[in-house]
Amino acid sequence: MQERKTKKFAVLSLSMLFAGMTVLTACSSDKKEQAGQSAVPASSGAPAKAGNLKVELWDRGNPPDGVTITNSFLTNYVKENFGKPNNINVEFVPVLRSEEVPKLNVLMASNTDVPDLVITYDKGTFSKYATQGGLTEVTDLLKQYGPNVSKLLGPEILSVGQYKGKQYAIPAKRAETGKYASFIRQDWLDKLNLQAPKTTDELYNVLKAFKEKDPGQTGGKVIPLGMSIAPAQYEPIIWSFIGNMSDQERFEKTQIREIPMLDPGFKEAIRFMNKLYNEGLMSPDFALDSKKETLTKAISNGKVGFFSEDTINIFYNDGTYDALKKNVPSALLTPVDAYTNKDGKHAKPLDAPNGMYIMIPKSSKNAVEAVKYLDWIATGDNLLTMLKGVKGQNYNLDANGIPAVIENMDDKVKNNTFSGGDMGILANGLVLDTQERTDAAFIKNFPERYQSDVKKVLKFAVTDGIKQIVSPSPIEAENKYGTTLSAKEEELIVKATMAKPDKFDSVFDSMMSGYMSSGGQAIADERKAAWKEMQTK
Repeated sequence: MQERKTKKFAVLSLSMLFAGMTVLTACSSDKKEQAGQSAVPASSGAPAKAGNLKVELWDRGNPPDGVTITNSFLTNYVKENFGKPNNINVEFVPVLRSEEVPKLNVLMASNTDVPDLVITYDKGTFSKYATQGGLTEVTDLLKQYGPNVSKLLGPEILSVGQYKGKQYAIPAKRAETGKYASFIRQDWLDKLNLQAPKTTDELYNVLKAFKEKDPGQTGGKVIPLGMSIAPAQYEPIIWSFIGNMSDQERFEKTQIREIPMLDPGFKEAIRFMNKLYNEGLMSPDFALDSKKETLTKAISNGKVGFFSEDTINIFYNDGTYDALKKNVPSALLTPVDAYTNKDGKHAKPLDAPNGMYIMIPKSSKNAVEAVKYLDWIATGDNLLTMLKGVKGQNYNLDANGIPAVIENMDDKVKNNTFSGGDMGILANGLVLDTQERTDAAFIKNFPERYQSDVKKVLKFAVTDGIKQIVSPSPIEAENKYGTTLSAKEEELIVKATMAKPDKFDSVFDSMMSGYMSSGGQAIADERKAAWKEMQTK
């Protein structure tokens, strides 16, 4: 998901900016804090008893030579700069990223082996443990030991980790909330003397021209619209058919994945996909491509004319765009904002303002140490170091105080930031004092040849963007039926899209009825009650 596009970036500290600039990372005036230490109460005599802290660390199975998950520049940096000054023994507990939720469930059930700090991107997992009493409530701990955390995140982000007005998780701050972007083969448009589409109707006409005239000379294998059964491909279409709604209507009509499936526009969006499929304008095998592997291969081989993706994923070194240029040197992709709703708006969902949920299990005896550790991350240059490495070795600052990765580093220096995205857990992306500067810093993480396109993508991805409405209390039915309904939603989209046009209504209505009876109605009822409760507070 979304995680790949942000995990490599850090929060820039005050000391790295020009004098007078304000950033979201707060520096303490205390000399120990400026040196990268948490404030420690003065000792009354005998040395304080050593504390302990176990921190979950995701294992992605990709450590470079000479480095392990638990023995790297960054793990040792934490032990030397946080552990020793605070007399805290820090231990990192590796958990396979691919198994993080099941493994977390096992750890939480053990009570004895569970780390003091655990992490997940899964909102349902956080909600489950918050409602079941499995987490330490940290409202007062944050006030006492986490002032820099609170300053960094702010009340909006912190509210995402609350349950019944109390803080049970510390959410990471997301720098970029743009979620999806669309791209078109500019060289195909040029060959057909066509303009880039700016509306859904214009896009449809361009897709027909791609199919009929095959400007890429694919020998009849052209795929005008690249599609998979992954949200990045179908959600942009769905949202362009959702009508104007009040916050109440949108909240009550929303189901899993934050899609207002109960709005009539959802059915019309799938009807449009049915039209594209039956006219041969989209990937014929999309239903079997949940991991986007077939779609990515088709794009790389130059067969796809238009597609949507998770914002900037195609621009990474050795990514999809590089593969396309290698296979078809004349190929040129350009970002477009083509999908429009009936009001002419480029409606699209925005990502949640938070990234992962950072939690302290109820069984932990080291909650104070855990909050102190998070506050240390938010202090001085620590988060920047975790995610960017060492100034002068891994990055330099440009004239505007924005860090840029140094090219052609040797492997040993590169290893400084190994697992940085999983160590600097308080931020998903480089967060500066303004969104403009944040965007500028984000752009610098991509090859120079793509930076102008990344800038366009960041703009398009938030144009007419729709924020999620966060319920102050978990929707229990979503936790209970979420897995079942995710599968049923996918099945509905697939079967209704692939139905014969004259069978579309009956197939869609039947599938929707099955979806609602499998938990969808329970979610709708609970969301209606939750909205009413929200208005009384």
